[in-house]
Amino acid sequence: MRGRALKLSAPRRLVGDLMHFSMRVPRVTVQRQMNIAPLLRARKAQETRSSWTAIFLKGYALLGQETPDLRRAYVKLPWPHLYEYPMTVASIAHEREYEGEQAVLLSTIKAPERIGIPEIEANILAARTVPVDHVKEFRRALKMARVPSLLRRLSMWLGLNIGRQRGNYFGTFQLSVYSGLGAESLNPLTPLTSLLNYGPIGDDGSVTVRIHYDHRVMDGANVARALQKFENILNGAVADEVAGLARRAPSGATAPGTAT
Repeated sequence: MRGRALKLSAPRRLVGDLMHFSMRVPRVTVQRQMNIAPLLRARKAQETRSSWTAIFLKGYALLGQETPDLRRAYVKLPWPHLYEYPMTVASIAHEREYEGEQAVLLSTIKAPERIGIPEIEANILAARTVPVDHVKEFRRALKMARVPSLLRRLSMWLGLNIGRQRGNYFGTFQLSVYSGLGAESLNPLTPLTSLLNYGPIGDDGSVTVRIHYDHRVMDGANVARALQKFENILNGAVADEVAGLARRAPSGATAPGTAT
């Protein structure tokens, strides 16, 4: 059957490079069925509701403060070892249109545990809405995608295996969700130590939450305990922050982001 050959675009080359390194990570998944009813009630009290993406990202960053494993990475230079970061750096996947096609591009937020949910949401909204070439991480990645394959992958390998630089360029964890589309990914891939995703949130606050982790860095029992802590953080510190935002918001005020 005669078809046609299509040249790989810059976004497809970026995904190919990401998958090339992600497939080399011994990844395991731990899942917990949570009930976040207290957080759900706090969010419903907001006139303009904070996005679930910003809420979960803040909670996971707070979890990283309590769980050093989530701030560690397995690196190979100058020899195989674990490198621990003093803070988290979130890597967030966005679907953006670029040169006529849908592209998956990654932005980062440094130390989200130290900033408020509205600021996190503003960062996410900017990455989703401003022109692609105005976002530093997008511009850098698309420029690198035009470099010959051998040099691209060598550069990425170095970035992933030099501990001090890895967090700056790639982050310490990734967040990738489709719950706003009524779907969830069961086997997402990332070269980072952990990836957080969650499914649709029920009217009663029930939600399935998964941490996909690098088994070289941590073990399943630690991740299971971390998920229990995460549920407590969402219903505790994060719910309190969301409730505080609802109390402080003046009538008719609007907040950045969407209630996804």
